[in-house]
Amino acid sequence: MANIDTKGLGMAREAIQQTMALVLAGGRGSRLMQLTDTRAKPAVHFGGKFRIIDFALSNCINSGIYRVGVVTQYKSHSLLRHIQAGWSFLRYEMNEFIDLLPAQQRVDEVNWYRGTADAVYQNMDIVRDYGPKYVLVLAGDHVYKMDYANLLLDHVRRGNPVTVACIEVPKEQASALGVMQVDEEGRITDFVEKPVDPPTLPGRPDTCLASMGIYVFDARFLYAMLEADQQDPHSCRDFGRDIIPAVVQAGQAYAHAFSQSCVRNRGSGDACYWRDVGTVDSFWAANMDLASVIPELDLYDEHWPIWTNQKQLPPAKFVQDYTGQSGSTKNSVFSGGCIVSGSHIQDSVLFTGVRVHSGCHLEQAVVFPDVVINRGCRLKRVIIDKRCEIPAGLVVGEDPQADARFFHRSEQGVVLITRSMLQARARILAQEAEVQTDPA
Repeated sequence: MANIDTKGLGMAREAIQQTMALVLAGGRGSRLMQLTDTRAKPAVHFGGKFRIIDFALSNCINSGIYRVGVVTQYKSHSLLRHIQAGWSFLRYEMNEFIDLLPAQQRVDEVNWYRGTADAVYQNMDIVRDYGPKYVLVLAGDHVYKMDYANLLLDHVRRGNPVTVACIEVPKEQASALGVMQVDEEGRITDFVEKPVDPPTLPGRPDTCLASMGIYVFDARFLYAMLEADQQDPHSCRDFGRDIIPAVVQAGQAYAHAFSQSCVRNRGSGDACYWRDVGTVDSFWAANMDLASVIPELDLYDEHWPIWTNQKQLPPAKFVQDYTGQSGSTKNSVFSGGCIVSGSHIQDSVLFTGVRVHSGCHLEQAVVFPDVVINRGCRLKRVIIDKRCEIPAGLVVGEDPQADARFFHRSEQGVVLITRSMLQARARILAQEAEVQTDPA
């Protein structure tokens, strides 16, 4: 409960005990391209050893919220397995739990979750059974550290039925988010979801006030809003498109500035860190930040740890190559189980169990778990998906046309490599070699 005054401490504790968090983790995550072909976006690996959803769940636990529901839908097996294996330490007999809520047609046995609001509505009977006074709705696909106790205290003190957490963002990023305008008292006066031309802050034409996808509702008010929304045949069943605009129109929604509850880097007054890692480029950039000398996101803060599920692996190991030559490393992250043989690695993040063979050069590489990189590869500005085996001598990041022929290349030149892409590349090259050697 960082930054809470003594007077508000008791109020915050009482609010926390009366709160249930719902983490919305069912989105398709299509902008991450092939990274979400087999997994939901919240289950995507991040930062060397974590999954994206670990940040929202860790924020809950660190804030003292031990009643959590995780709402899943698309390609949820990897996510469910991760939560079951890594987040089973809560004690149900102590009223602590992480409840998994996959889409199961609880309401009409016809429709799956049709939107974020419908996902909560279809589990409303479960939420009601737990009897919370407040419901904290969270997106499960953002990377940030936040003390929800401060948010809840702000909600209780204002006495309003809905509070929306907000953050200032550059205008060019706001089109992918919900954008709001507020009055001097913090009341939200206008809210538009993913606008083409986002409204900016007064006197600041380059900055918008955006929703973080984090809402606090008085529980009874939420139930009533969801029931009313179900009666609207034109609704998209979505918080950003329907529920929040309706509450704003009624003058009942207030904004909570992220600066009031963000968990900053230790011993510094750094800006608040929050990232929607929803594209290949933004995902790569957020991982690259962790390899910098002083990252904007502090993962080494023992007072606000990020919990996860991880294998019990030996420490990372660096050895000479097969000729006895040593490699080098600079500004890189290496996770447990990595073995690097005489290679040069710079500004990179290597996840658990990665094996880099002799004579490789990696620069600005994000390498997912259990990847094998064979001898003599040169890889720059890449994301390599889990369990890929990179063929010896592969060069990526030097010829844009060659990269785009076999792999996904983003607008900013980040190359995504997956197992299916490597398999397709091998087939094409084999066919081409067969044509060249055919006597006919």
